[in-house]
Amino acid sequence: MQTKTAEFAPSSQSEATPQTWSVAAVEALYKLPFSDLMYRAQQIHREHFDPNAVQLSTLLSIKTGGCTEDCGYCTQSSYHSAGVENMKILDIEEVLKAAKAAKNAGAGRFCMGAAWREPSKEDMTAVVEMVKEVRALGMETCATLGMLNDEQTGQLKDAGLDYYNHNLDTSPEFYGNIITTRDYQDRIDTLERVRKAGMHICSGGIIGMGESLTQRAGLVAQLANMNPYPESVPINNLVKVEGTPLADTEDLDPLDFVRTIAVARITMPKAFVRLSAGRGEMSDAVQALCFLAGANSIFYGDQLLTTGNPEVERDRALMNKLGLYPLADKCH
Repeated sequence: MQTKTAEFAPSSQSEATPQTWSVAAVEALYKLPFSDLMYRAQQIHREHFDPNAVQLSTLLSIKTGGCTEDCGYCTQSSYHSAGVENMKILDIEEVLKAAKAAKNAGAGRFCMGAAWREPSKEDMTAVVEMVKEVRALGMETCATLGMLNDEQTGQLKDAGLDYYNHNLDTSPEFYGNIITTRDYQDRIDTLERVRKAGMHICSGGIIGMGESLTQRAGLVAQLANMNPYPESVPINNLVKVEGTPLADTEDLDPLDFVRTIAVARITMPKAFVRLSAGRGEMSDAVQALCFLAGANSIFYGDQLLTTGNPEVERDRALMNKLGLYPLADKCH
């Protein structure tokens, strides 16, 4: 599949054009001795961030199940039998209740996710109101709603949306093994529209889906070569759920996940690198290595979209143990 490397208009993220990374150069980072890779990632992390501050985000599914995409990892796809019920979009009162609870628990950003290919006109009306009301609480706002057109990105920008999440998921070369209902270029086009509208980008991927090291490096290269690269980069470890095509995928070595965090930090020095899905299956020691490798953002709360997440109390205990604290102020 042929696809262009995304090129976006300059933003306030950096004064100069970021370094261009070849897949081979990214793969070479992965192959560094572990201690050398970690040392380099930690050095870069300290140049740009408080090394002990972690940005906390809470994610709410505002529309669950019934998605018409066939993403092989997703429990919400109508193609799969993962036991997720197709539900209607939440009322704004329910969303605000969840946002207030997240804020009281220490989250600074509230993310709203919807399971559909793209929002309808009616959907957009509801989401715009949600964004306005959540922002009025004093929280950063983020949404992940699938593909967008220019009119929709304009609506979200006018509503005050801070971040739009649209993951690349994997490399262009491996993408067809995971998804067939949407092209890779569709994802890049949506990200270009988001950047053009003036919003921050949240975009990352999932590792452990059976991709090769070269393909894993290809994902990072795609992200790092965006101009500018995403302000927020979620790195997900595949959560295997019965009923999805990837349920029997071989487990990823935890140190390979840590290496991906470090490589993302090195190639995207000023991005918030988010330790995202799959954290519930990670030991405290693996999570500690991820923070050491440059992760400085987590999803915080008991639930992601439809999969579990470490409980708030466990997160607080781990952060206290490591001497980490929430990044209280807005990141941008």
